[in-house]
Amino acid sequence: MIVVTGATGNVGRALVDRLVAAGRPVRALTRDPHRAHLPEGAEVVRFQPDDPAALFAGATRLFLYVQATGDRTADLLAAARAAGVRHVVLLSSAIIAEGADETHPIYVMHDTVERAIRDSGLAWTFLRPGAFATNALQWAPQIRAGNTVRGVFADARSAPIHEDDIAAVAERALLDDGHEGAVHRLSGPEAVSSAGQVAAIGRALGRALTFEEVPPEQAGPELFPHVPPHALRGLLETFRAAVGATPEITDTVEKITGTPARPFAQWAEDHKADFRP
Repeated sequence: MIVVTGATGNVGRALVDRLVAAGRPVRALTRDPHRAHLPEGAEVVRFQPDDPAALFAGATRLFLYVQATGDRTADLLAAARAAGVRHVVLLSSAIIAEGADETHPIYVMHDTVERAIRDSGLAWTFLRPGAFATNALQWAPQIRAGNTVRGVFADARSAPIHEDDIAAVAERALLDDGHEGAVHRLSGPEAVSSAGQVAAIGRALGRALTFEEVPPEQAGPELFPHVPPHALRGLLETFRAAVGATPEITDTVEKITGTPARPFAQWAEDHKADFRP
């Protein structure tokens, strides 16, 4: 049995789909099972952090998503180990790197969990993806409403990774031997600017979209509705540093799965429905 936290998130959902398709027993944890709409082959269980032992009965492996467990991570790890879980695959972040700003809130969040896992006594694998292609969904309301996207730092460059490519690596790390103690840094196959991502979405939709740059000091909740206020400043600094930069590009997806990582244009094609009115 493989337990998947964050099962209704972008990566978690793709992973559950893959494991079910592979005929593997999956226990998908979600706060609202009735609205999860996960495949029938998955055992969908309400995530109840106050009773973690019940979540891991009969399980041997765990996919852990930091935001899904919050400050209960240490308790969950202890309960997982006591129940017989042997290996945890963590969705971490590429921000954990030599020379990184260790005070950055995103760094602190992921580093804290990585340390807890190292200290848990469980075998572990850390997945450290860079920019998620799904970050582009923040522009969906604007694209549904018109052909202009307002955002910060049009020339900020990243190598966005398709969520299903992350899930494909997680699947192999959970099912195959040899990933214990490994850190896999993941990226998409090419560098794309923010304005370039908007243009690619426009091509997928058959529309000409324009990126209108907004000064970062004017960026607020209307542009980043899902970003906690305390994390927004650090996120803006990350974008600022990415202007004109050369992002890290790895071939890890292909090495582990045998299939090259998909370019952002493919992600845009796969998600056309998310941007249509």
